[in-house]
Amino acid sequence: MTEVNPAGIHPPEPDAWNSPQRILVILAHPDDPEFFCGGTIARWTQRGHQVNYYLLTCGDKGTKDFNITSDQLCGTRQAEQRAAAAVLGVHQVNFLSYPDGYLVPDLKLRRDITRILRQEQPDIVVTCDPLTLYTREGRLNHPDHRAAGQAVLDAVFPAARDFLYFIDLWQDEKLGPHAVREVWVSLTLEPDVRLDVTEYWETKICALYEHCSQIPDRQALAERMRSRLAPGATMDAPRYEEGFRRLIMP
Repeated sequence: MTEVNPAGIHPPEPDAWNSPQRILVILAHPDDPEFFCGGTIARWTQRGHQVNYYLLTCGDKGTKDFNITSDQLCGTRQAEQRAAAAVLGVHQVNFLSYPDGYLVPDLKLRRDITRILRQEQPDIVVTCDPLTLYTREGRLNHPDHRAAGQAVLDAVFPAARDFLYFIDLWQDEKLGPHAVREVWVSLTLEPDVRLDVTEYWETKICALYEHCSQIPDRQALAERMRSRLAPGATMDAPRYEEGFRRLIMP
């Protein structure tokens, strides 16, 4: 949401970058990007920025179907995620091999994310808030979300920036240090940036529809998403926002 100062001048939007950005979304599961910030992702791709995903797991535990195996679910959810990302205009979707539900922000995960950051060299990284234990709806946040956010932040600073961290990445893999310029932290209870994504809200919903294994009732999902109005908005005059904690790196 853009504020107006007393002189009637609109300040620049927080994502009013001067050139196309390389944006890397690193989250735990398929469907996390769409639920957490799908409107923002659509906004950015429509404005010419390149958005790539890295999902740390393939979501191989998230089912109530006793007749499906983890391997089968993994394949299904990877396909769903690629389809959802295509709706939003995402350039590329990648998966790491960590098992769903067992993420911990240890040195192995930090090293793997450091490698990704040095390979991809993003300008902007999007992850989630490791401090969010409960959501605004009064639900427990998934432990993988918290672990993913912590590991990503620890990899961004200082590990990816300073070549002596995980020095084998530099010496053996020829991956030099990389300094991320900004981190946008989603799923936070303390946002300091809110983007108006009203124009892209239906695109976000369409992307979520692709996660069929997770959404038994499309109509109920759409009603729930459309009810998440920005403060002051009404169903007759809807407005939707997505909030982030924006970190400008030194």
